[in-house]
Amino acid sequence: MGLGETKSSPGYGNPPWIFKGSALYQLHLVKAETVRAFIPKELRLVEAFGYTLGGFFLANYDDSPAGVFDELVVIAGIVWNPPTSCAWAARVLVNSEEACHHGRKEVGLPSQVARFSKRITPVPRQTKDKFGGFLNMIGVGTTICHSKDCMDVQVTEVVGPASSEICNIKLMTDVPTPKFNKWMGPSITMSLPSFSGQTEYNPNLLKYSCRLACRVRAVRPAKVSGPSPLKKERNHDSESRGFTAEEVVDNARNLSISVMLSKPILALEFNFLEMQVEAPIILSNNTTSSLPAA
Repeated sequence: MGLGETKSSPGYGNPPWIFKGSALYQLHLVKAETVRAFIPKELRLVEAFGYTLGGFFLANYDDSPAGVFDELVVIAGIVWNPPTSCAWAARVLVNSEEACHHGRKEVGLPSQVARFSKRITPVPRQTKDKFGGFLNMIGVGTTICHSKDCMDVQVTEVVGPASSEICNIKLMTDVPTPKFNKWMGPSITMSLPSFSGQTEYNPNLLKYSCRLACRVRAVRPAKVSGPSPLKKERNHDSESRGFTAEEVVDNARNLSISVMLSKPILALEFNFLEMQVEAPIILSNNTTSSLPAA
């Protein structure tokens, strides 16, 4: 297999791989010192005043090569790829064995199998028009009842018989679903280039692109809470510090949780999402100077 070529997963077929569903893309300010533990030394972090732009991508796919599944991508931060930049994923959690295998082997992602437990709680509210007070007095009030659904998504990483709580994500969604497309925001297409690889399953440094078409609108950021207490974070250079494999895994998990718990600055809701993932290309491991532009 030559440089830049990858072998596709039999279950997924030939690329590009198409995923359809909905998602929340939430951007956070993340401390650069936290993110550097994830980023290969040859890549330069995009940062300002000690922070970089990270966050998470929470998706529910109702049509994909792996069928119906949920995905949580923890985005550690942004790295330079002149003249633009690429995202770097700290952890990818999916409730599909097939999607996990494909992410690890073919795309070089730090994928893990997880359990997504969802609970929906109605939150009623009332609004009145400008004549509501008078009309209510004469018994023909025009109070309009609305509701929002509060969805709690509990994400738990599963490794064999063991499990580790990652986070709880509290989402607020309008009910009923808006009937008109104008409520869903404008239609957009965008590309999200990313670096990946240098994992135990795929040691190469890779670059791949996700092309999205969807309707997008800004929403209130989701509230994220994590397990308590977290174990103390440590540098995960196990070879130089003599850490055990278990310590390395725990540390990487805790650092991912730290990204999730960082300060949110923007949340975008993607509806009628169609995401096309291209096959990754293998890049040189020695230097980033020859990396192709996004």
